[in-house]
Amino acid sequence: MEFADEALPIGELVDERRHLLDVAFWMLGSGVEAEGVVDEAYRRWYALTEAEREVIEEPRAWLSREVGGICLERLARPGRRRRGGPALDPGDVAGEQRRLLEREVSAVLLGALDALSPAERAAFVLSDVFGMAPGTVADIVGRSEPECSELAERARQSLRARRGRPTTPEQQAAVVDEVRAACAAQDAERLVGLLAQDVTAFFDGGGKVRAQVRPVHGREQVARSLLTLLAPRARTTVDPHSVNGRTGLVVRYDRRVAAVISLDLAGPRIVQVWVVVNPDKLRPWNQTAPSCR
Repeated sequence: MEFADEALPIGELVDERRHLLDVAFWMLGSGVEAEGVVDEAYRRWYALTEAEREVIEEPRAWLSREVGGICLERLARPGRRRRGGPALDPGDVAGEQRRLLEREVSAVLLGALDALSPAERAAFVLSDVFGMAPGTVADIVGRSEPECSELAERARQSLRARRGRPTTPEQQAAVVDEVRAACAAQDAERLVGLLAQDVTAFFDGGGKVRAQVRPVHGREQVARSLLTLLAPRARTTVDPHSVNGRTGLVVRYDRRVAAVISLDLAGPRIVQVWVVVNPDKLRPWNQTAPSCR
């Protein structure tokens, strides 16, 4: 346990605030609101007595919960609309971080998030984007863990429906085979050609494996992540298999499922990639031992 008022390295202080800004931005879609939410969270921290702060074992986790709760309150306001990016001083370092993140996050994806209910958006962002523990997500959203899991799944389905266009099973299977072949050959150019310009990849590690925490946006960046994840390795296989009713990829290591990947298409291009490496979510796959297609 760290003492509430002990000195911390400047890097930790900057990283903490940046993390909180990222959480607020993803939940609200506005740099201006994100700055205000984080400032309010810190005001609440310093409004605590010294004794109250000392019993908080993880200040960063406490601040994250406060930020999530404030955002949820704002999302639930009647008639709320997502506003544009922040009008910040060009020389402001925090402002530059906001601009970098806004360029990184697809406007299409933010628009899709805006169509979700406040609870769905919060459950999805906190669990899938930031990999917060189910208990933490439940505390912020004010629902049980199973309810939050259901909310996040509804959000995923909504995002898929808004971003994807129906493809035939044959088209889906053909694209999946192309992805598998490109990764096996480590052919970046071939893989990039299969991805939409604004493709986004989500990595669900559940905080139990060292998966990428934040979503990856952009065809070159997503291609690089997939090439790394699916690079040929001894004792590792990558096979097509039905995932959520459509052809996806199942990765096995020593015959145990280590990752399940689903791909959402809009026409011939992949618009979203969902990579599950969370051991808890993979347990049913290993219990049923699904066979290859």
